[in-house]
Amino acid sequence: MDYQVSARKYRPSAFEDVIGQPHVVQTLVNAIGSNRIAQAFLFSGTRGVGKTTVARILAKALNCEQGPTGSPCNSCVNCQEIAQGNSVDVMEIDGASNTSVDDVREIRENVKFTPFRGKYRVYIIDEVHMLSNSAFNALLKTLEEPPPHVVFIFATTEIHKIPATILSRCQHYNFRRITRAEIIARLRHVAQQDGVALEDRSLTALARASEGSMRDALSLLDQAVAFGGKTVAHADLETLLGAVPHELVRALIEAVSAQDSSGALSVLARLLDQGHDVRAYCAEVVEYLRNLLVASVVSNVSELRGLIEGSDEDLRQVTEEARLFTSEQLQDLFSLFTQAEDALRFSAHPRFVVEVAAVRATRLMKRNEAGSNEAVQPPRTVPARVPSSDATARPSSRLRTSPNGPATAVRSSGSTEGQSAGDTGPQERKKDKTGPAIPAQNAENDAAVVSVSEPSVRFNWERLQEEVAASYPNIAPFLEMGRLVGIQGDVITVGFSKQATVARAMLEKDDNMRALGSLCERLAGLAIRVRIVELTEADPPGPTMAQLRAAKEQEQRLVLFDRARAHPMVKQALDIFGGDLVEVRQVEQKEARK
Repeated sequence: MDYQVSARKYRPSAFEDVIGQPHVVQTLVNAIGSNRIAQAFLFSGTRGVGKTTVARILAKALNCEQGPTGSPCNSCVNCQEIAQGNSVDVMEIDGASNTSVDDVREIRENVKFTPFRGKYRVYIIDEVHMLSNSAFNALLKTLEEPPPHVVFIFATTEIHKIPATILSRCQHYNFRRITRAEIIARLRHVAQQDGVALEDRSLTALARASEGSMRDALSLLDQAVAFGGKTVAHADLETLLGAVPHELVRALIEAVSAQDSSGALSVLARLLDQGHDVRAYCAEVVEYLRNLLVASVVSNVSELRGLIEGSDEDLRQVTEEARLFTSEQLQDLFSLFTQAEDALRFSAHPRFVVEVAAVRATRLMKRNEAGSNEAVQPPRTVPARVPSSDATARPSSRLRTSPNGPATAVRSSGSTEGQSAGDTGPQERKKDKTGPAIPAQNAENDAAVVSVSEPSVRFNWERLQEEVAASYPNIAPFLEMGRLVGIQGDVITVGFSKQATVARAMLEKDDNMRALGSLCERLAGLAIRVRIVELTEADPPGPTMAQLRAAKEQEQRLVLFDRARAHPMVKQALDIFGGDLVEVRQVEQKEARK
């Protein structure tokens, strides 16, 4: 016997075998049992949920030699011919390829003839929404008053394209998506019948990828067996599906709970190294945060099993990780990554958007923890507040002098490295490729501050970049290609990747180093050395200054869109004209007066 795909081999042949559509099955069985058979049925729903299968079972139930009956025998000649697709009394028509008026006229001529062997002539028209308007109009009269021996069964995936005049003449049955639990149970049964070894998490991954379609799930199972044989490893299945490994989602959540910004960025770097899509990853993170939130507020295990789809081991892991957060923290994290998911639709730099969201998530946990701990001692150095549009868009870097020990360097990744601040007096400068430090913007305050000695030095990083762009435009683009590596004493290290050799060489020129030195000395009032190095694999990953600037500009654009949409006049205009915002531009006051 020729090979058959699982979707055909295990297709239900009776109403009791149909999975996930009990409301449809019960109604049809009762209608047949009480002899209340409609003249036309309309089955709607997404792909692979059983519309055509139920239509064939209904045709068998109407023409079975023991029927009409709700339980066709599947052994008589009529049932076997219908199952094989060669019954003269059951016509299956593809609406996508028979769209003209002439095709409908042919149907109208043929409905006059009585059935050859069964009791009904059944017309199954799949993808009926593809018929033209003229074809629908030609079908109206026949559909409203067909001969008593004719039953029409329409199937469609786009119910909104069916004219109201057709809908009013049919009994409409809406097929719902099949739940993951039902798909997993069916896949496990098929795997056992075929002798295929699959892990429970592999079945869950297949069910998730099928998106509620049983046919898609069985097709993916066949594909997995063709790839891995009778024993399918979970790693091979993830590679085949192109799915985001669940371990990477959990690793990011663990880094957020540990307030480890560097670890969160490392997880994202691993994700991209493996070739996964950050948009799909962000959606998985949002779904997992939703599950954590549900687990944090629902204590009943049976109720939780109905709200979260997954195995018992998945529910146990979700419940354990939910204890690491409060429900308020999970709500904030959910909102944060939901906003990032929305921003990904318009961003040309999806990686930067997710990286900024991950860093903000770790710092959100820090702020929540600091707000609940009144005994936290503030650092001795208190930066002056300078207005800034977004303090989280660039890496923070400053030295704080602790009352009980040496200064500590706080980096943008959220990790704190204890380092000696050195003596407080001026130090001898070496005549090498070093110059004044280039500190970064503080992510916790609106001003970027670098404190290297007593008295403290206050340094506005954004002001420095503006000065460099205005006074030395030939330096600014090369400076933005690097990123801050660390601070030690009065030396700030700026690193460049191996590919940025041109930018590094340009900044290391004596004239450019002197230019940076004069700007830093004028803004800080004290010379600070900057050291330019080449990044290695041992250095933690992170975005460059240009990447952070692009992410910040994108966030500012989104903020402008949100503010514009919240404006009463804009809301009224959108309600009147029914449009959407395409572009939002900030107008200066002088320009506005004109």
